[in-house]
Amino acid sequence: MASESSPLLAYRLLGEEGAALPANGAGGPGGASARKLSTFLGVVVPTVLSMFSIVVFLRIDATGPSGLRVLPQGYGWNLLYGSLLLGLVGGVCTLGAGLYARASFLTFLLVSGSLASVLISFVAVGPRDIRLTPRPGPNGSSLPPRFGHFTGFNSSTLKDNLGAGYAEDYTTGAVMNFASVFAVLFNGCTGIMAGANMSGELKDPSRAIPLGTIVAVAYTFFVYVLLFFLSSFTCDRTLLQEDYGFFRAISLWPPLVLIGIYATALSASMSSLIGASRILHALARDDLFGVILAPAKVVSRGGNPWAAVLYSWGLVQLVLLAGKLNTLAAVVTVFYLVAYAAVDLSCLSLEWASAPNFRPTFSLFSWHTCLLGVASCLLMMFLISPGAAGGSLLLMGLLAALLTARGGPSSWGYVSQALLFHQVRKYLLRLDVRKDHVKFWRPQLLLLVGNPRGALPLLRLANQLKKGGLYVLGHVTLGDLDSLPSDPVQPQYGAWLSLVDRAQVKAFVDLTLSPSVRQGAQHLLRISGLGGMKPNTLVLGFYDDAPPQDHFLTDPAFSEPADSTREGSSPALSTLFPPPRAPGSPRALSPQDYVATVADALKMNKNVVLARASGALPPERLSRGSGGTSQLHHVDVWPLNLLRPRGGPGYVDVCGLFLLQMATILGMVPAWHSARLRIFLCLGPREAPGAAEGRLRALLSQLRIRAEVQEVVWGEGAGAGEPEAEEEGDFVNSGRGDAEAEALARSANALVRAQQGRGTGGGPGGPEGGDAEGPITALTFLYLPRPPADPARYPRYLALLETLTRDLGPTLLVHGVTPVTCTDL
Repeated sequence: MASESSPLLAYRLLGEEGAALPANGAGGPGGASARKLSTFLGVVVPTVLSMFSIVVFLRIDATGPSGLRVLPQGYGWNLLYGSLLLGLVGGVCTLGAGLYARASFLTFLLVSGSLASVLISFVAVGPRDIRLTPRPGPNGSSLPPRFGHFTGFNSSTLKDNLGAGYAEDYTTGAVMNFASVFAVLFNGCTGIMAGANMSGELKDPSRAIPLGTIVAVAYTFFVYVLLFFLSSFTCDRTLLQEDYGFFRAISLWPPLVLIGIYATALSASMSSLIGASRILHALARDDLFGVILAPAKVVSRGGNPWAAVLYSWGLVQLVLLAGKLNTLAAVVTVFYLVAYAAVDLSCLSLEWASAPNFRPTFSLFSWHTCLLGVASCLLMMFLISPGAAGGSLLLMGLLAALLTARGGPSSWGYVSQALLFHQVRKYLLRLDVRKDHVKFWRPQLLLLVGNPRGALPLLRLANQLKKGGLYVLGHVTLGDLDSLPSDPVQPQYGAWLSLVDRAQVKAFVDLTLSPSVRQGAQHLLRISGLGGMKPNTLVLGFYDDAPPQDHFLTDPAFSEPADSTREGSSPALSTLFPPPRAPGSPRALSPQDYVATVADALKMNKNVVLARASGALPPERLSRGSGGTSQLHHVDVWPLNLLRPRGGPGYVDVCGLFLLQMATILGMVPAWHSARLRIFLCLGPREAPGAAEGRLRALLSQLRIRAEVQEVVWGEGAGAGEPEAEEEGDFVNSGRGDAEAEALARSANALVRAQQGRGTGGGPGGPEGGDAEGPITALTFLYLPRPPADPARYPRYLALLETLTRDLGPTLLVHGVTPVTCTDL
């Protein structure tokens, strides 16, 4: 369960009361004493001081020629002054949030008094000339003294100040433009996150952060507008451009302005330092950057992350080396804009994801404001500094990639998942099955798996056959929910999803509970998928007596890593699935139900693929690479129903075209690119060679299928009295003797085996001596006849399939019921 000490980046800005940082550096629950700041002290004060400091006071060179002239000047001295002040600020923040709050309130009073004196001075002070800082002339000569003018309230002064009139910045020598002025002015709004950074120290963060931030922004905006109006009404352009410290020159008591300068500088520094330390502490506790931030986890007995404060102090000390604020203004502004754009993008993502738990209390919130914020931030970033903008975005992208690779805490949640869900749902609704067209057909596979230990090669082969289509791994758990205390299927999903990840297949997982495998298969065939993405092809392993193999023991992807036994790690995948079935042990599926499942799929207008001996497939053909190997392979396709003895060119039916399509799809996979596709054309004893081959080649040209066509004479084919129009299932359903059917199956098996391992040198009519040195057949596609109408013949049907595919190596028996090819443009 989440606690108050949950990481800041885990959206724990709005935590519960009654928990605090641990008393040691290891993290853990604590008391509620750490959260004691009110809305005013914890949000309003630091936000106001941070926003005031940049523009109103830090733009004044307090130690320069127009400041305290008693202090030595120079880059080294200024670095020393900044380092001493930073040390003071770091000491306050190291001692905890309580001392910080008291110091902030004191500086708030000083700044408010200084602002009040400045505002009163605009009205109380009369017109005067103010001597400007002298500029060196050419060759080191001195120029005549120059003066700016405080005119009092004068409409002519206001009119003269309305135009842009960009000039040279006397502190840097650079000519100002809109982007540079915006970069400096924008820093006046950068304190808006000061209150949010203190969320861990607030009594009621869910109320204090929005309320305090809005009050602080409104107050600061009012003061800024008032100062802009009074300055432009009373000070001429020369004074505004040539003396950034003109507030002291027009003040009733100049030392009070100087006190405000130092007070606001200290307050802004404290706010930034303590806020940054809290963020670094949260990053460290989430272990996002490993040992780099590991020491930042250490906290004091009272819960103050003093080590994170030291980290922040060191980073700021490096920034002080730059020397001038205007030098850093563009870079700092770009990084702030990146941060604000990221916040806006997060809110925009949550709004577009339509997550029910995203209910912002800010009544004016909408995705339009977020999108406007993101676009505005990105636009101003590139206007201010294209180089800094590009570098900051690149850095953010690298950090995001690093965090993605390392994996964030599981308690975070991923907004990308919510966005994907929203988009997938939207486009699934637009995927209309009534608009399906054969030109855009693709296989959508449902692979029924009993135990994945013995089916890994088939899992990968089916993944190659899907060709960008839907791929679902289905499993039936035997049982009756009425007799069970809970659903045994739900706890299994984690193991199956881990299997998908480890096997590196792009598949969904669908599990069901059923009294029988056949009923479970019916459930999955009907309900798997969603909308227009539903399986159209059922894939099953072949039902034979071959002892199952445990591929977990030999597959490199399933060898457990050395650290898998560490305490707290997930259990080994091999322990999540039972060992393979022992030879001779009872099966969950009978031969009758197996053939009945095939018949059910065909009745439901699903294509069927039965895979035999897939474990003998060459490993390089199942890899994710290009399949480069010194051994050449053939993929043989027999688009004729070898258990229906008739020849002639009219055999290319829907099922035959489906075989050609599936074999072609497999050849499009990189691992199978080098394999040669061979299509065997069976001729009857009375057919002349050549004529049928020409017609088949013309068809392949129309279908844009590249394959080698070979004619073979099937001596056991149709006799003189064989009807040419015999229906597909007539043979297996006919009353012919079992001995005749068995002989036909053995003859077809011998014919197929005779062509395996042959090169292109053999002519039609069978081999004239095999070429042992040539390519061998890696996979054979055979025509799967329909099961007989009489269920009593199911075992005999399965026996014929076993005879037909015996010793053929990896074989796919395929039956297609839907058109999958089209020659129209």
